Amino acid sequence: MELSKLLTDLSHKEIHGRVDVEIEGLAYDSRQVRPGDLFVAIKGLDADGHDFIPQALERGAVAVVVQDAQYMISLAACRLPLAPCILVPDSRQALAHLAAAFHDYPARKLRVIGVTGTDGKTTTVELIRSILAAAGYKTGMIGTVEALIGDERCETGLHVTTPDALQVQGYLARMVEAGTEYAVLETTSHGLAQHRVTACDFDVAVLTNITHEHLDYHKTFEDYREAKARLFRDLARSFRKPDTPKTFVLNADDSSFEHLRHIPADRHLTYGLEKPADITAREIAYTPAATIFTAVTPDGEFAVRTELPGSFNVYNILAAIAVGVSQRVPFEAMQKGIQAMPGVPGRMERITPPLSPPGRGGQDFTVIVDFAHTPNGFQRVLETVREMTDGQVIIVFGSAGLRDVAKRPIMGEIAGKLADRVVITAEDPRTEDLDAIIAQIAAGCERAGRREGEDYWRIGDRGEAIEFAVKMAQAGDLVIVTGKGHERTMCFGTTEYPWDDREAVREALNRKSEIENRKSAQLSLRAQS
Repeated sequence: MELSKLLTDLSHKEIHGRVDVEIEGLAYDSRQVRPGDLFVAIKGLDADGHDFIPQALERGAVAVVVQDAQYMISLAACRLPLAPCILVPDSRQALAHLAAAFHDYPARKLRVIGVTGTDGKTTTVELIRSILAAAGYKTGMIGTVEALIGDERCETGLHVTTPDALQVQGYLARMVEAGTEYAVLETTSHGLAQHRVTACDFDVAVLTNITHEHLDYHKTFEDYREAKARLFRDLARSFRKPDTPKTFVLNADDSSFEHLRHIPADRHLTYGLEKPADITAREIAYTPAATIFTAVTPDGEFAVRTELPGSFNVYNILAAIAVGVSQRVPFEAMQKGIQAMPGVPGRMERITPPLSPPGRGGQDFTVIVDFAHTPNGFQRVLETVREMTDGQVIIVFGSAGLRDVAKRPIMGEIAGKLADRVVITAEDPRTEDLDAIIAQIAAGCERAGRREGEDYWRIGDRGEAIEFAVKMAQAGDLVIVTGKGHERTMCFGTTEYPWDDREAVREALNRKSEIENRKSAQLSLRAQS
């Protein structure tokens, strides 16, 4: 594609050099540049892409986008073939528009639904996709865990964040090729602030909630909330598709509702359980096997049955129903789509107990793995599991290094108040001191009246912590391991090591089962003798 065509949607730019250059691809990492690429220099948190422009040119970049004018001067001093240079106010934003143009604006050929919020995004995305699929639509999904294109699932990263703009636009282009009608995107605050989902031309914007999280990056709650609000502010300005109104779906019970509800849109739909809302629920019943309620919408009522537990999942389902209402999905399809969604990996996922040999005792307690890592999500999950057992609740958790520090004692106090036994451990400490992180959590736990060695423990090795909790569990108890969920690595220092909470739990269960089976066999032999 010719450079001049790529630059069409960049409203603020200075072009230096020829624009009739043919562009074969885009790159923002100099190590990934291939001959014929346009290199976009991005200022990152740890490195500045402008410093690597010479390397990008050496690798074959034929044009460069910069946001710092001083680099245009340094480019002239490079002993390399002079390449066209485009100066823009924000190279991250430019990258998104360039990627969309390079792929011929795929979002304009789809109906695009964006879901943002602190908690519940992944589950809500999956629910929306399931409802639309049950209605007969061809759907695609881009999440922080994986992307779904037709029947193909693609992992999107080691840790939870929105893929970069190049990946997002590439996934959307592949969806168009696959005949997709709806794309559902999980949009994080980082993804919004860093323009990863800019140029996605959303048609529906959904909010789950906004609570304390990511203040290490956004610095203040107000800035964090405003990052989420970008999805809604950009909606009305995005490309308009025929017969497709721009629609907001907002949580009427969330503290951010008043802040967001005045942003213009063609249609506002609200959902909630406490305050007046367009979509709500009545006659809610939580049973061991299912959550059952009646969904109330502007178009009528219908029964809902789901395996997803807890009031927080009722909120997620109501948000998905609101999207269904906005897209005129029949009630029958919504019922079918909700019931067909058994759960999301690493979200309130029950770990199947190991099979016991004939005649031997099986597992008589419950173990759940969940991704909850924010104070709000953490509390809601603990409140839910408390209702699921008459026994003790034993929790294993930690807090990520180089992330929101203020939440650590808060989560420690929540655990101390709502769980019977607390095991504090590692969760991606990165370059922070693990003992210091655990101490901050423990301070909150002690504030809730817990005593170390009696009802809370510090065990830095996550595998040992999980095994300790599983060994402690008695009949009727519930063990919940939070913070990692579906993730399959854990970061120590700057290295990602293979890790899976679910596998660690299964191994701990197997070891406990083996020990108990040996004891049972020994007792049997003694009885026979």
